[in-house]
Amino acid sequence: MACAIYARKAGLDTLVVEKGCVINSIYHFPENMTFFTTAELLEIGDIPMTVAREKPRRIDALKYYRRVAEFYGLNIRDYEKVVDIAGEDMNFRVRTRDRFQDEAVYATRKVVIATGYYDNPNLLGVPGEDLPKVTHYYRDPHPYYAKDCLVVGGKNSAAIVALELYRNGARVTLVHRGREMGHEVKYWIRPDIENRIQNGEILAYFSSRVREIRLREVLVETPEGIVTLPNDFVFAMTGYHPDPTLLRLAGVEVEARTFAPRHDPDTLETNVPGVYVAGSVVSGLETNRIFIENGRFHGERIIPHIISRLAEWKSQGSGDGTGG
Repeated sequence: MACAIYARKAGLDTLVVEKGCVINSIYHFPENMTFFTTAELLEIGDIPMTVAREKPRRIDALKYYRRVAEFYGLNIRDYEKVVDIAGEDMNFRVRTRDRFQDEAVYATRKVVIATGYYDNPNLLGVPGEDLPKVTHYYRDPHPYYAKDCLVVGGKNSAAIVALELYRNGARVTLVHRGREMGHEVKYWIRPDIENRIQNGEILAYFSSRVREIRLREVLVETPEGIVTLPNDFVFAMTGYHPDPTLLRLAGVEVEARTFAPRHDPDTLETNVPGVYVAGSVVSGLETNRIFIENGRFHGERIIPHIISRLAEWKSQGSGDGTGG
C-alpha cells in the first residue's frame, strides 16, 4: 500500500492486487493485539495515525489503513490472487484468479512484489500436526477457557499467547527447544512470562520439543525423557517464512537457503529488470530484519527508480505518453 501511494503521488497508474482482504496480514493478527511500536512509526502517505494510547492496537491499524486507502483512492483488487507473472520489462502480463475462480490478465510496465511471509507458518514436522486442534495462528482466548493448551515457541508471540490463554482460564503448558525464553522477548513481557512459569501458573518445558500430537494428548521430548500431556489445543507459534513461488514465476533468482531474492539493495530491483521487491519478502527467512516501521519506506527507493527508467524509455521513443 505504501508503494502504491508513492506511485500515485508520482502520477503513475497503479493497481494493487491483494489475495485476501485489504491489509490481509494485519487482519489475521490476534484480535486484541497491541503493536510493539508507536503510532507514528506505522504511518504511511503522510497521513497521521491518531490513537488514544501510546501503542496502537490491531483495530486501530485496520481503521487507519482503510482511511489511507480511501483518502488516496487506491485501486485495490482484493480477494484476487496473482497466479503468474510473464513478459519482460515494460511489457509484463500479470494473471490473477479471484474467489469466484474467474481469471484476469493485467498489462503493466513494472511489477512490485510485496507478499510478506505471514501466510506461511514454519511447521513442526511431527505426526498429528494436521489435526484440527492444531493452529499456527492465534486470534482470541475465549474458546479455550478451562482447556488444556500447549504453546510451542519461545519468542514474543509464544509468550503473549501463553499469557493471554492463562489469564482467560486455560491450563497452559509451554514447550521451547531453547534453554530459556528467547532474547527477542520484549523487556516488559519477559518478567511476566518468567514469573508465571516460576510460580507454576504456566508449566514450561525448556530444551524440549513436541514429538507427536494425538487427539487427546501430546508427547513431548524433554531432557528427562518423553512426557505425555493431556491436550485439547496446540498453538504452534514457531514463526513464518516467505513463499518464493511468485518470485520464481517472475524469473527472480531466490537463494535456496535463505529464500532471499536477488536484488539491488539501493533500488530493490531484482535480477529481472522491471520487477521489484518490497517489505519483508526482501530479507527472505531473516524475518526479523524488516517490519512495517522500515518496510513502509521501500517505495521511496523503488518509485524514483521506476520514474527514471520510464523517462529513459520514453526518451528513446518507446513510450506512448502514459504512466505505467
